Amino acid sequence: MFKLFQSKSTFDFSKDAEWINSKPISFSKELKGHIVVLDFWTYCCINCVHMLADIKKLEEKYGYNPVIFIGVHSAKFENEDSTHNIQSAISRYGIKHPVLRDKNRDFWKSFNVSGWPTIIILDTKGKVIYQASGEGQALAIEEVIDTALEKAKRERSLAVVKANIELTQTEQKTVLSFPGKIEYSEVFSQLFIADTNHNRILATQLDGNIAYLSSEIGSGKQGLKDGSFETAEFNHPQGMLRKRDLLYVADTENHAIRVVDLKQKTVKTLAGTGNQSKGSPLKGPCSEMELNSPWDIVQYKNYLFIAMAGSHQIYRLDLLKQEIEPYAGTGEEGLRDGPRRTALFAQPSGLALEEKYLYVADSETSSIRIIDLESETVSTLIGKGLFDFGNKDGKYEEAQLQHPLGVHYEEDMLYIADTYNHAIKMVYLNAGQVSTIIKIKDKDQNVCMIDDNGLKDCHYLPLFEPNDMITIKGNLYIADTNNHLIRMLDMQTRELVTVRIKK
Repeated sequence: MFKLFQSKSTFDFSKDAEWINSKPISFSKELKGHIVVLDFWTYCCINCVHMLADIKKLEEKYGYNPVIFIGVHSAKFENEDSTHNIQSAISRYGIKHPVLRDKNRDFWKSFNVSGWPTIIILDTKGKVIYQASGEGQALAIEEVIDTALEKAKRERSLAVVKANIELTQTEQKTVLSFPGKIEYSEVFSQLFIADTNHNRILATQLDGNIAYLSSEIGSGKQGLKDGSFETAEFNHPQGMLRKRDLLYVADTENHAIRVVDLKQKTVKTLAGTGNQSKGSPLKGPCSEMELNSPWDIVQYKNYLFIAMAGSHQIYRLDLLKQEIEPYAGTGEEGLRDGPRRTALFAQPSGLALEEKYLYVADSETSSIRIIDLESETVSTLIGKGLFDFGNKDGKYEEAQLQHPLGVHYEEDMLYIADTYNHAIKMVYLNAGQVSTIIKIKDKDQNVCMIDDNGLKDCHYLPLFEPNDMITIKGNLYIADTNNHLIRMLDMQTRELVTVRIKK
């Protein structure tokens, strides 16, 4: 069991603490004379992701000062309490500081933490001088650090040389890096891939399990810049929507909606300023409105509907008037059905459309929600609440998911990327049944099992936190996000193969 050694003025990490991406750290040795910032986070949490961006800026500011940032990963979901999975998250979010795995939330309990993210700051003697939860703390943290540094200088308790803590995490070089969403154009047989961590979109010509690269949209440099395919910049793009010669993109960490002109080969910003919105703004011009981590897009009539993960809402963008507004959800996190304006969502991350029905993968409640776009009401198909999750098939009221990020509709079937169960599930809408079609047979083995009856084992790579899927010509294509691959499931033979990307 993890133990926190604490007295009136000092503490230290226990010797059996598990450090994910660094060697074991001792406060009394390596961190003596340092200001220490502890970030309690869990990698599913969009608010924690926003906090990580603030911490990165603070790390740059205090780069040569004796200030050490340490991540304390205290998992919400069962899937997150895994060294391997946390390592993947560290790589995805580009974390450049030590991360401690807080198994069973023992460290969390020792500090009486109650929510994600929580920041705790310790002075040079290991005494807590600041503790607060929620995002948007950057200015307060900066003020506390500056004050603590000045005080330590006066007391001569500040380390002369900053501790050199070596990180052990190594980055993989792969063709794709955490591919998020995928989109398909049947007219041109084009598969678009959000190559999320490479900050670009790949346009490919699809031929079975081979995707021939035709265009790279974006320079690969992280930023918000319009222009040609070669010079444009994205910041961790996710959902896409192809309409004629236009490709709409949810540019997630730019808090923007971009539009790609596939004919002119240009990228422009349609909505968002590049700044994250605070609170829930009213309707306004697309170019002036601040957004909050848009994750997916669909079109209904003359509107784009956007899963605004960061504000726990669904937004609506009027393409004719060039205006955008919150459509469903109050901005409060939770699960509540009813009229769209009073409903609650929790980090909606995937959208699919069936005539007037908008299906929503509401990840933090491990649920699938439905918005009737005519009656403007919200209901729940699968799921019960923020801390109700699992891995169970059956009727809607029995079924359980774990942090689903993607949803796709096709001919009375609803496909779900059940992300933290490393599974793809199928909902038979006419029968009201949920069934798993791809799952991990044994979480400790590198195999997976196809279909409910276990008729076929695939003794090679299983899915690893899939984000999205789409049906194309009788096959199911999957964004196998943490494996950095696109996979193809032949729905007839039930064979799962890797899609090769060729130039």
